[in-house]
Amino acid sequence: MDGGPRVPEQRHPGTPANPAESAALSFGVLGPVRAWRGGEPLATGSPQQRALLAALLLRDGRTATAAELIDALWGEQPPSQALAALRTYASRLRKILDPGVLVSESGGYAVRLPGDGALDLDAAQDLAARAEKARNSGDLCRARDLLRRALALWDGEVLAGVPGPYAQAQRARLEEWRLQLLENRLDMDLEQGCHAEAVSELTALTAAHPLRERLRELLMLALYRSGRQAEALAVYADTRRLLADELGVDPRPGLQELQQRVLRADPALAETSAPAAETAVTTVRPAQLPATVPDFTGRAAFVRELRDVLSSASGDGPAGRVMAVSALAGIGGVGKTTLAVHVAHLARAAFPDGQLYVDLQGAGARAAEPETVLGSFLRALGTADSAVPDSLEERAALYRSVLDGRRVLVVLDNARDAAQVRPLLPGTEGCAALVTSRVRMVDLAGAHLVDLDVMSPEEALALFTRIVGEERVASEREAALDVVGACGFLPLAIRIAASRLAARRTWTVSVLAAKLADERRRLDELQAGDLAVKATFELGYGQLEPAQARAFRLLGLADGPDISLAAAAAVLDLPVEDTEDLLESLVDTSLLESAAPGRYRFHDLVRLYARACAERDEHPPSERGAALSRLLDFYLATAAGIYAMERPGDRLVDHLEPTKHQGLRFAEGATALDWLYTEGASLLACVRQSVHTDRLRRAVDLLWAAKDLAESGANSRQYEATAGAACEAARARGDHRTEGRARATLTNVLLVSGRIRQAEEEARIAMERAASAQDLAAGSWAANDRGLIALHQRRYADGKVFFDQAIRGFSEAGNRAGEATTSFNLSRAHLAMGNIGKAVDIARDGLALLAELGRTMRLANGHYALGMALTQAGRHAEALGQFNDALTVFVGHRQRLWEGTTHFRIAETHLAAHRAAQAAQHAEQALAVGCIGGERMRGNVLTLLGRALSTLGQVDRARACWLEALKLYEENDAPEADDVRALLTPVDAA
Repeated sequence: MDGGPRVPEQRHPGTPANPAESAALSFGVLGPVRAWRGGEPLATGSPQQRALLAALLLRDGRTATAAELIDALWGEQPPSQALAALRTYASRLRKILDPGVLVSESGGYAVRLPGDGALDLDAAQDLAARAEKARNSGDLCRARDLLRRALALWDGEVLAGVPGPYAQAQRARLEEWRLQLLENRLDMDLEQGCHAEAVSELTALTAAHPLRERLRELLMLALYRSGRQAEALAVYADTRRLLADELGVDPRPGLQELQQRVLRADPALAETSAPAAETAVTTVRPAQLPATVPDFTGRAAFVRELRDVLSSASGDGPAGRVMAVSALAGIGGVGKTTLAVHVAHLARAAFPDGQLYVDLQGAGARAAEPETVLGSFLRALGTADSAVPDSLEERAALYRSVLDGRRVLVVLDNARDAAQVRPLLPGTEGCAALVTSRVRMVDLAGAHLVDLDVMSPEEALALFTRIVGEERVASEREAALDVVGACGFLPLAIRIAASRLAARRTWTVSVLAAKLADERRRLDELQAGDLAVKATFELGYGQLEPAQARAFRLLGLADGPDISLAAAAAVLDLPVEDTEDLLESLVDTSLLESAAPGRYRFHDLVRLYARACAERDEHPPSERGAALSRLLDFYLATAAGIYAMERPGDRLVDHLEPTKHQGLRFAEGATALDWLYTEGASLLACVRQSVHTDRLRRAVDLLWAAKDLAESGANSRQYEATAGAACEAARARGDHRTEGRARATLTNVLLVSGRIRQAEEEARIAMERAASAQDLAAGSWAANDRGLIALHQRRYADGKVFFDQAIRGFSEAGNRAGEATTSFNLSRAHLAMGNIGKAVDIARDGLALLAELGRTMRLANGHYALGMALTQAGRHAEALGQFNDALTVFVGHRQRLWEGTTHFRIAETHLAAHRAAQAAQHAEQALAVGCIGGERMRGNVLTLLGRALSTLGQVDRARACWLEALKLYEENDAPEADDVRALLTPVDAA
C-alpha cells in the first residue's frame, strides 16, 4: 500500500447518465492514458502513440505544431523519421476516435473534446475550483466532499508508461497538484475535528514524502489534538534532523512556530480555526430547548428570580459577566421542567451562541452517565465524533474549552445529584446552567437554589381553565376548584386531568370532580415523594379496558430503557398483532411513549405507578414473576439462536437452560446482529433483574449466549457489571454450576479489556466451580481462557497445557467448533515456543474444520491465527492474505475491537517485511479503532508504531510512543515493560 489516499474505483470522466449519450467519448490522463466510447475502453496504441494523445489532451484544445509535438515525444534527440512517425500516430488515432475530434490545423494537430467533463483532468480541476469556492463560503463539509471526489479521479501514476520529456514534466506537475489538493483536504479534516482519523493517513504520507514540511505540520497538529503532545514534538525533532542532514536547512517558520505553540500547550491549538481564505464560517449554534407550553401559567415570582440570575451571566446584571447556575428542586410533577424550559426560552436572546438541553433521567434506576451526555453536547457544538475523547475528565475539559468565549445556556433536567451535574457545567463566564432535580443540591457550589412548591389555588385554577376553556369552567367554578384541590395543586396532575376533560366534550367539570372525589381512585398522600403523581395516573389507568390495564401493569415490571414489540408480546404472552394494538392504545392515552417504530418506553414516574398497580391489582401475584420469566425466555431463546447462527457446530446451545417460550428466528446474520446490538441494553437489564430470583440460571446462560456484546465493545461496561452481579448471586446461593458459568462470562469481558490479573482469578474459580458441578461446557471454556491468560503472562508451556485440556473437553462434549477455536489459541502457544511449522499446521487444521462446519465469524479467528504463524514463518504475502480475510469478517460482524487488533497484526507483518510506512499506517488505524486487550494492547500497538517510526528515521516520535507504552505497561504490571525499556536504552544513550 502506498502513502496516498485510499480512493474508490475510478469512474472514467464523461460517463453518461442518459442512455442517449452512450456513444460519447471520454479520456483519462490521471493514470494510464485511456479513452472510452460510451463506457467501452478503446485501444490507444503504442506508448509513443499514447504520448501524442496525452500531449494533445493536455493542451486544452489548443493546436500544437509538429515541431512542438516531436520535442514533446522525443526531446532533443528525435529519430530521423520523427515527422513521418508523428503523422502515422495521428492517422491511427483518427481511426480510433470520432470524426472531428483529432483535427489538423496549420501544420499541427489539436484534440477537440466532445463536451464538458470528457477529460478526467478537467473534471478534477472543476471539482477543485468548486471546493475552493465552498471553502471560502464556509461550507467545509461540501468542500471536503468535492476534494475527495477530485482526488478519487487519480488512478495510479499520472501518464503511466508514457515516454518523453513532456510527459515527465506533466507527471511531476500533476503529482505536485495532487499533493496540494490532498494537503488542503487534510487541513479541512483537521478543521472539522477529524484529527484521529487523519493521523494514520498523515503518518503514511510523511513516510512517502519525508521532505514535505506541510504534511509534517499537519501531522503535528493532528497528533496534538489527539492528546499525543510528545509525539507531536517528536515529529518536529525528526523533521529538523532530516532537513539538516538532507538539505542543510532549518524547518520553515510556520513549522517552528507550531512547535513553540505545542511546547506551550497553546489552548488555541485545540480549537478548530477557519483558514484565512474563509469569510463566513458558520458556527454551530445548538437550539435544543423543548417547546415551551403555550398555556404556561403563574410562577411569576420564580420567573423574575431566575431571569435575574441568568442576566448575571449575560453581563446585564450588577455583578458583571459570571457563570450562573440555578438549581430548581421539588417533588415529581411540581413543574420544574416546565418552569426551566419557559425561563430558558425567555432568556434565549441573552445566549446567542445556543442552548443545550438534556433529560438526565435522575428519577429512574439508570440515570444518564455524564460522559454520555458530554459526548452528545460536544457533537451538538460541532465536535466531530472522532474528536470526542473517551474518558469523563477529557470530555469535560474539551466541553469547557469549546464553550470558552461563547454564551450558551445549558438546561440539565431531572438530575440525580450534584455529582452527576458537576462535569456538565460550562465553567466559563458568559454561560449559564439551569438544573432541575428532586433533591436540593446544597453541595453544588455557587448554585442559586430554588425550592419549587405546588401551585397556589389561584394559579392551579388558572392553569386548569386555560387547558379546558373559560366557557366550560365559568359555569362550574366550584367543581373546578374541587378538581384542582383533589390534584393537590400539583401542576402535572392538573394538566393530565384537564387534558382528559378537554378531550371529552361530553364530560362536565362536575363529572371529573366526582371521579376525583372517590378516594379509592386517589392515593391519600399526594406529597409522598416520587409517588406524589400517582393520583393523576389513576385517572388514565381507571379508564383502561381489562386487557389494556393488564398490559400496562406487566410491561411496567420490565427494567431497561425501552422494550421492543416482540419482547412486549412475550411479556404479555400474546400474538404480536394483538400486542401492537394494545400498546398503541396505551400510547393514545399518554401512559406509554413510542420511542421509535416498534419500540416503546415508560416515563420513569409512570413506570413506578405501573409497578404499584401490578403489586396491587395483578392476580394471581405469581403472574408478575411469570411475565418476567417469559421475557427472559424470549431473550435467551433469541440470543441462543443467534449464537448458533454465528457459530455452527458449537454445542454450547445444547447445554443452556431450556426455555418454555420461543424467541425470534432470523434468515440473515446481519439482521440477527442488528437485533442483538439494538436489544443489548434491555437484554442486560433483564439479566440484572433476574439474578436475585429463581431465574438466575437462565439469566447467566443469557449472558453467555450474548457474549458478542462484550467482545464487540458495544456494551462492555454494562456486561461486566451484570456478570459481576450474577457471580455474587450464584456464590451466595452455593450454585457451583451457575457460578462457574457466570465467572466464565466475567473472565471473557476482563480479557477483552486487558485486565489479566483479575481475569486469571475469575478463570481459576470458574474452572474449579465447573469441575465441582461436572459442567464440561463451562470447564472447557474456562480452560481455554486460562490458556489465553498464560499467553499474556508469557507462560507458554502452561498455556499449551490448558489449551490441550480444553480441546479434550470439547472433544468429549462433541463441540467441534470449540475444538477449532481453541486450536487457534494452541497454534499461538506453539508459535510463542518457536514451533512455527506446527503452529501453521494446527491453524490450518482448525480452519479446515470450521470451513467444514460453515462460514462464521469464528473463521476470522482462524485466519487471524494462521496469519500470525505465517508472519513468523517469513511468508508475509500469505500472512497478509489471511489477515485481510479476517478483517473482512470482523468488519462484517461489527467486531470493532477485533478489527483494530487485526490492523495491529497487519502492521506487524508489514514491519517484518521491511515496509515501515505501511506498518505505521496500520498501527495508527489500530489506535484509532481500539483493540482486544484494552490499555495493555494499546501499549503493544504503540511499541510497534515506535519501531516503524524509528525505521523511518523519526526517532523522537518513536521514543514518545515507547514512553507512552511503558507507562501503560507499568500501570498494568505487564512483562512487556522490559522490552520497551530495552528499546529506550539505545535511544537515551544516543
